[in-house]
Amino acid sequence: MKFTAKQIAGILEGNIVGDPDIEVSKLSKIEEGTQGSLTFLANPKYKPYIYKTKASITIVNSDFVPDEALTTTLIKVDDAYGAFTKLLEYYNQIKLNKSGIEQPSFVSESAKVGTDIYLGAFSYIGDNVKIGDNVKIFPNAYIGDNVTIDNNSIVFSGAKIYSDCVIGKGCVINSGSIIGADGFGFAPNEKGEYSKVPQIGNVILEDFVDVGAGTTIDRATLGSTIIRRGVKLDNQIQIAHNVEIGKNTVIAAQTGIAGSTKIGEGCQIGGQVGIAGHLTIGNNVKVQAQSGIGRNVKDNEILQGSPSFGYSDWNKSYVYFKNLPKLVKTINELEKKVDGNN
Repeated sequence: MKFTAKQIAGILEGNIVGDPDIEVSKLSKIEEGTQGSLTFLANPKYKPYIYKTKASITIVNSDFVPDEALTTTLIKVDDAYGAFTKLLEYYNQIKLNKSGIEQPSFVSESAKVGTDIYLGAFSYIGDNVKIGDNVKIFPNAYIGDNVTIDNNSIVFSGAKIYSDCVIGKGCVINSGSIIGADGFGFAPNEKGEYSKVPQIGNVILEDFVDVGAGTTIDRATLGSTIIRRGVKLDNQIQIAHNVEIGKNTVIAAQTGIAGSTKIGEGCQIGGQVGIAGHLTIGNNVKVQAQSGIGRNVKDNEILQGSPSFGYSDWNKSYVYFKNLPKLVKTINELEKKVDGNN
């Protein structure tokens, strides 16, 4: 799909310097711009590239004044970075603007679907499923019995939502994610074997939750595993049964959260963090990557290490960690001197 500079300027409410009829059909970095591409300049250190770029259109801040001749058409806006982000969102909407029910696919007779939905080929919609308006379910997705998916949510190819789970408005569930698999519940018996504890709860994603590719969220043993409004989950995260994550918390890849732990609002959790079960993590907590959390955490704490402790304390201690060989050598030399004087 092609757009002219005039059309783009209309979307961004910008001013054109150059050819209003020049067309673009792709996006690029300014240093990698090619003919027919659109780019932007927001960071001053990339300014030299604007005189070399082959991009057909460049979005710049309104106060930009070139020092040399340009071959690219400019669109001047108040905030070049924000304007380019707006275009990315617009482009993504166009790219995902699919509708209709492709065949072959299966939709149970008892399922209820809203208007303007997209259902990709080889997808499965189980009994008593309720799908809202403008929901997009891409090929090879599985939606189990009694699932509810609210308006404007997207389920990408290969994602699986098990029975009885609830997905809110504007959620995004990326490929390979599994919502509502059984929690890791086993009880030892007198033979030393493990018997499975039935997991009869569900998972609830509130509105505007993003779930990364390959992330798994287990159903509760009883009740619900709950991911609150606005939570953003990266790829390959494991969230165990009966966990609750507070609104607007963000969690980076490969983090694991054990069962029944409650995480507060506005937390930021780095990659490969491990959080033990049955803990309470306060609001606005920050956990550095690869930390291990084995205790309750108060509001606003910043943690690092495994087992984790205060971030500033960890940084002070690290000075000693890395100097341990030198410290040991110094101690050995002092011991020799003391022994020699006795």
